[in-house]
Amino acid sequence: MRLYGLIGKPLTHSFSKAYFTEKFSKLGIDDCSYENFELASIDDLRNLLSNQSQLKGLNVTIPYKEQVLPFLYYQDDVVKAVGACNCIRIVEGKLYGFNTDVTGFQHSLQPLLKSHHSKALILGTGGAAKAVAYSLNQLGIEYKFVSRKIIGNGLAYEEIDRNMLNEYSIIINTTPLGMYPNIEQEPPLPYHFISEQHLLFDLIYNPAKTSFLQRGEESGATTLNGHQMLIIQAEESWKIWNS
Repeated sequence: MRLYGLIGKPLTHSFSKAYFTEKFSKLGIDDCSYENFELASIDDLRNLLSNQSQLKGLNVTIPYKEQVLPFLYYQDDVVKAVGACNCIRIVEGKLYGFNTDVTGFQHSLQPLLKSHHSKALILGTGGAAKAVAYSLNQLGIEYKFVSRKIIGNGLAYEEIDRNMLNEYSIIINTTPLGMYPNIEQEPPLPYHFISEQHLLFDLIYNPAKTSFLQRGEESGATTLNGHQMLIIQAEESWKIWNS
């Protein structure tokens, strides 16, 4: 039996387990299973690998996309550039790290881009935010990180005003704000300055429409959640594990 799984914390509502379980069932793949492995600490990864010798691959989610790097025997060029890993292939006990966030995000965003979508605000500074930044670089879109505390040449939320939102017409939420069960939460933005010129992308998929997206939709903005991105990521992971 080939075992695959997801590591992160918390994993109460995982997309991956349901997706791969259904995939295996539909394709008649009866020698594979996919499980959630909620780790209290990234150090628990060692015990997981020792106890689950049949593990062939892992997906990595919040908060371990960056913390997992020291465990990797190999990092592909994207992981090295981004500084975050969300897909691991295990071969003879060695961990090979990849990043499918980049492909998933880029392929989801591209069909929605219009000529005026030239600058983006990335809400958050974690592993997913870094993958988004890498993707935007490839697309030739300027960006700034936004967080509660200013990091580097980034911005604080209180600096986002009408002029800033007139200039930056793409807003991407990479934070867990609004994720189930805390669906009432939302990034602290001046939503009344958002217009039909804006594109709001939330990496969250549960709920399907976060408060962030709802507020954007009410202002006429184009909105998209992270569901399609996750499907693309999952299929990219499957390719990597079976390459």
